[in-house]
Amino acid sequence: MKNSKKKNEISDEALCAEYSALFRYVLSLTRNEHEAEDITQETFLKAFAAKKGFEGDSSLYTWLCSIARNLWLNRIKKQKKSAGSDPLEDLPDSTAAIEERVADRDSAMQIMRIVHTLDEPYKEVFSLRVFGQLAFKDIAELFGKTDSWARVTYYRAKEKITDKLRKDGML
Repeated sequence: MKNSKKKNEISDEALCAEYSALFRYVLSLTRNEHEAEDITQETFLKAFAAKKGFEGDSSLYTWLCSIARNLWLNRIKKQKKSAGSDPLEDLPDSTAAIEERVADRDSAMQIMRIVHTLDEPYKEVFSLRVFGQLAFKDIAELFGKTDSWARVTYYRAKEKITDKLRKDGML
């Protein structure tokens, strides 16, 4: 059936309009401004080269997030082969408003440390929702799952973070 689908044409302007939103999403994954810039730029290079292949099954933003996510995962694999640095060192100050309970940078850092220890897909779903500000529908599309799956996974991630905060005496 996909062969019968007409491919959507994407303008350069439409792609460029997604830059800042995509950068914020990538920054939520990398927690490093320079790496986020690199991945975002690489994502747009790939998107410009492949824009004629965009079928429109998802939103443009979701498609770009998928490309960026794959680039990020490839970098992680490379970093695991060679000793990498702590990505939390370059966490931007703007993450201080992650959750309602996070009132200052120290609390945000504590939550980021906990998120960093979560297993997949909890870590990524939480990051996509909180830092990437993606809707559950978009998260579900990225994973090839249902909206309900995205909601439940996010809820479970929040529960894991809350439990750890209680154990650490932060709540």
